[in-house]
Amino acid sequence: MTFALKNKPLLLLVAALSLLWLSISGAKTQEEATKPLPASDITKLVLLGTGNPNPFPDRSGPATAIIVNGTPYLFDAGTGVVRRAALAAQIHDLPALEAKNLKHVFLTHLHTDHTLGLADAIFTPWVLEREAPLQLFGPLGSVKMAENIIDAYSMDIERRIKGLQPQNPTGWKVDTTEIADSHIYKDDNVTIEAFPVCHGLWENALGYKVTTPDRVIVISGDTSYCPIIAEKAKGADILVHEAYAEESWLKLPDDWKRYHKAYHTSTSDLAKIASEAKPKLVVLYHQLTWAGDGIELVTEELRQKYAGRVHTGRDLEVF
Repeated sequence: MTFALKNKPLLLLVAALSLLWLSISGAKTQEEATKPLPASDITKLVLLGTGNPNPFPDRSGPATAIIVNGTPYLFDAGTGVVRRAALAAQIHDLPALEAKNLKHVFLTHLHTDHTLGLADAIFTPWVLEREAPLQLFGPLGSVKMAENIIDAYSMDIERRIKGLQPQNPTGWKVDTTEIADSHIYKDDNVTIEAFPVCHGLWENALGYKVTTPDRVIVISGDTSYCPIIAEKAKGADILVHEAYAEESWLKLPDDWKRYHKAYHTSTSDLAKIASEAKPKLVVLYHQLTWAGDGIELVTEELRQKYAGRVHTGRDLEVF
């Protein structure tokens, strides 16, 4: 006690310095949580569509582009995918996203909101001079879907090839690879690993892990809580993940609560995944809220439960 009394000024100085250090450390932590990822000249992630089945005019259907060394790879083909790509090409000076360059599509599952733009991705680039067949990868059922789309437009194909339009005879075709459980695609730019996720009664729903020369990006697709995502996203640069706001979910009728819990990921469950995986950045897409709640509620909830960097994904953003 005598020591404390005699050195009171010193103790006050130590306490003040400690508080200052805590303040500086807290500021640094806050800065770390909000600062953007370093830019990359090799790999770019472009959010073409961040929406869901609701026809919000500012959010197109789910579609994400990863551009590596000037080559684009599309993940899902929601409504408006080619026009969104064309706009991103224009406003961000990304010629890789011009229609004729869209040659690879990877589907997470066959729900309409993720596939209504598939016909667009097949035919529009062909009309705009793509000569190579579209390389399509997706779950079981993708072959049937592609074949039925082509059959539906068979008259258009015939008129364009045999009529007065000088259309090439190959760019409308689709080479489809179906993925039953897991699959790895590799070329000079990327290694793309498909893995199964948990989307209610969809037995073949997929997520994707994309490894490029300088980044690892994981895309969840539509899924409920699924531990494999944390495994695949461990240490990733970016985790693109869907989520719903629990506060908003509570306002739903019981049958819709059961549905969304089985098919989608709550902010609490996404916080578990992100806390285990520790990606450098979580980008939210396919955000779900109800009863007039804004999508920002999803981000607000997740930030209360997870200390890492979180971003509300919006159409046409580039990372």
